[in-house]
Order: sequence, then structure tokens, then C-alpha cells
Amino acid sequence: NEQVIDGKCERCDTEVVEKKLTQWFMKITDYAEKLLDGLNTLSWREDIKEAQRAWIGKSEGAKLWFAIADSVETIEVFTTRPDTVFGATYVVLAPEHPLVTRLSPSITNQKEVETYRTKTSQKTELERSENKEKTGMLLKGVSAINPATKEHIPVYIADYVLASYGTGAVMAVPAHDERDFDFAKKHTLPIAEVVSKLF
Repeated sequence: NEQVIDGKCERCDTEVVEKKLTQWFMKITDYAEKLLDGLNTLSWREDIKEAQRAWIGKSEGAKLWFAIADSVETIEVFTTRPDTVFGATYVVLAPEHPLVTRLSPSITNQKEVETYRTKTSQKTELERSENKEKTGMLLKGVSAINPATKEHIPVYIADYVLASYGTGAVMAVPAHDERDFDFAKKHTLPIAEVVSKLF
């Protein structure tokens, strides 16, 4: 929040928004295993090492593709639980996902979608990830096809999905994910339980 007063630049008084900038990144996923192994040799407290493991963020899973109905476009998602794909009842894109722009000719509520995207761009990723209230908007006129059930399912944009994490898109399985569940309840979306617990 340096040089920012009430969400505005201290010098020119314009509203501060998060933007993509050209910059260098290390592809940490190429080093995840080496970093995780290195933690085992350190004499640090376990809670600090656990925080480092979370920061490294290694995830194992699968990529799945949801075709967009009547389009050549597909939505690529990464999931740690591909076994729950039968319970995916909607798909969510990050508001800044480039696919939202490419789908704009098909989106019948484009004006409202752009207003929502602008509003979301004024939040930081930290605010979006910590936000308890999950906001979002249906992309009217667009539907995805669940690759397992072949059912047409709605496509949303929502602030709880970040373009910088994974593919910037999630298959929403509300019966088995708390954030998806909260969003589904708020938007009256179906909840299909597909994995049962064994006791």
C-alpha cells in the first residue's frame, strides 16, 4: 500500500488497479522437487518448513479440457481430483482470462461482464483469495460440455479464481470443494455428489 491513499495514487489521484506487466519469472515448478527435498536437510522449525512447502505449492493432478458448445474454443483446467469430473456442474474462469475476451461475440450480457471485470481488476490477488464472499457472473450465451457426462454446463467468471494460479480456470465440483459449494449455493447451481466417504 506504499504510495497509495484510499486506493488512489498519492501523486496523480488515479485509481490503482492490478495489471499484467512484462517481467521475468522463474518457473518454480521446474525446481519444486529439489526445493522440497532441500527442506528435509534444514534444521528449521517444522511450522516454517510447512509454510515453505505451501509456498512452493507442488500439486499433482491432471489437465482436463471442457469444450465450449458451438465453438472451437476449449477451457483447460488443472485438477488434483480428476475422479470428481462427473460432479462438475459448472466451470469458472478468472475474470481476466483471455478466453473471456475471445468468447465476447457469444456472450449476451457482455456489458455487465465488462463492468464486473473492471470491478474485479480493482482488487488485489490477495484480497480476492482471502475474500469470504465469492462474487461472480454467468457468461450468458456460453456453455461448456462436461467431458465425462457430455452435459452442457454453465460458464461463470468469478473473483475467487485467479489467472496466475493453475490454468486460470476450474471445473467446479460443489459437492467436494468448499469454495465451489459456497458459490453454487449462492447462485442456486446443482450439487452432484460423486465420491462417497468410506468409514
